[in-house]
Amino acid sequence: MTYCVGLLLSEGLVMLADTRTNAGVDNISTFRKLHFFEVPGERTICLASAGNLAITQAVVNLLAEGFESESTGMTESVYSVPSMFRAAQITGEAIRKVWHLDGEAMRQQSIGFDVSFLLGGQIHGRQLRFFLVYSAGNFIEATEDTPFLQIGEHKYGKPILDRAVRFDTAIADGVKLALISMDSTLRSNLTVGLPIDLMVFRRNADQAEINLRIGEDDPYFRMIRERWSAALREAHRAIARPDWMPEAPPAR
Repeated sequence: MTYCVGLLLSEGLVMLADTRTNAGVDNISTFRKLHFFEVPGERTICLASAGNLAITQAVVNLLAEGFESESTGMTESVYSVPSMFRAAQITGEAIRKVWHLDGEAMRQQSIGFDVSFLLGGQIHGRQLRFFLVYSAGNFIEATEDTPFLQIGEHKYGKPILDRAVRFDTAIADGVKLALISMDSTLRSNLTVGLPIDLMVFRRNADQAEINLRIGEDDPYFRMIRERWSAALREAHRAIARPDWMPEAPPAR
């Protein structure tokens, strides 16, 4: 499994993904799931993947190298599309192309076609946009009302984002919240693991501000883990005991 999260904020885009691939308790590997396509000053596009590794790698390669679009008949890639909406469309087409090639063989082997992507970025002169693309190739877009999207093992990190992330959240705070969300997932699910990859892009910038891998020995992430755990312990201790709960009997 995996966990990927992206935040679409007024200042820009934050995307974060783990790197663990789990094919059984004795077959755990590290693979990059945050893929980066950039032409400085012209386009910055980031793609996070979850699901079957063979499928996600095939889709990423099609998007990077280009393929003949089923709708236009033209060869397109993430480096040639004119808009982020079109980038989302060809991501869906690439998923369907892999399905046409491999789907039946996978079905015969009782292997599910499990894949999803987070796609975000900006092409010069166009809007910064952020999408979640499903295994059928259809997609939804993040909005000011719903400024974050997740794929993979998302349930452990979602409550933090639900409570704290808003469209006007400062981008530095967005990075902190994404890291806290990831830490909560890492603590609760062994199929999600370090290192993690982080991308930060500010609206209308010429290139990404941060494209960083964070490992176990990263001092800032270690501080986030320790401070968040301590803050949670202090918060629950500071809340008054239930008024309907009797006092503990005196020790004998």
